[in-house]
Amino acid sequence: MIMELYLIIRAGRPGRTGREDVMFLPESIRDLMPGEDYETDDIGMSGASVLVFKDKILKVQDWNPESENEYGMLRYLQDRLPVPHIYAHEVSGGRSYLLMGKCEGQMACAPEYMENQTVLCRLLAEGLKRLWSVDISDCPSDQSLSHKLAQAARNIENGLVDMDNVEPDTFGENGFRDPAALLQWLYENKPDEELVLSHGDFCLPNIFGRNGRVSGYIDLGRAGMADKWCDIALCYRSISHNYGGRYKSRGNSACQEYDDLLLFRELGIRPDWEKIRYYILLDELF
Repeated sequence: MIMELYLIIRAGRPGRTGREDVMFLPESIRDLMPGEDYETDDIGMSGASVLVFKDKILKVQDWNPESENEYGMLRYLQDRLPVPHIYAHEVSGGRSYLLMGKCEGQMACAPEYMENQTVLCRLLAEGLKRLWSVDISDCPSDQSLSHKLAQAARNIENGLVDMDNVEPDTFGENGFRDPAALLQWLYENKPDEELVLSHGDFCLPNIFGRNGRVSGYIDLGRAGMADKWCDIALCYRSISHNYGGRYKSRGNSACQEYDDLLLFRELGIRPDWEKIRYYILLDELF
């Protein structure tokens, strides 16, 4: 039986030290917690509670296939890519507790990158290419379309599709009738896949850079073998959102017009707009 101790946090309020809400922690995690102050961070959209210490991160979330996959992929990638060091992991009371090291550098949405499109896209292109260079012959996670579409169906059945965070034209008069109709279209229009190591949520806050080079990948709950265009599509969408879309209000965006072909020039490939649209639509169900 795991004895649980507690930590008091100010949940859901980023950038603030907290002593308001009780979070119960397994002893194996609590024993490794530093005694210093911490802040909470909710830049991402994972729904997890993230506590930021000087050199460690504690991520607490409901146990589910994504949290289990994140731990498994972190273990798999420890010596393959710059991912956080794992100090401890525990599942207790239906919740996952993951204590990790911090990534060096800054998120790709930091001003130093957003203010220079060439530097930003060069960083992101490097991040994608490093993923693709990893040998996936022993990758423990299958995130190909057969897996993703089955999970999307389960998300719909369990009411897990977040309709408040979809693109404006995905559903409604100019889009699909509902998530089930979108899923049917996705099944009927499956593209050919070029399987690589995929991050699964290749968005700017999940990629860290230092001195112009990738220094960390975080939030790997959807990582595994998948079509390379999955990451390209979500990266393209994330750049667009940060420069002119839903995240511009955060103050991340430089006051300039974004060149939406720059990422593809840095990758040395031509955009496949059909696949980009497909994988952005698929992500609406997650």
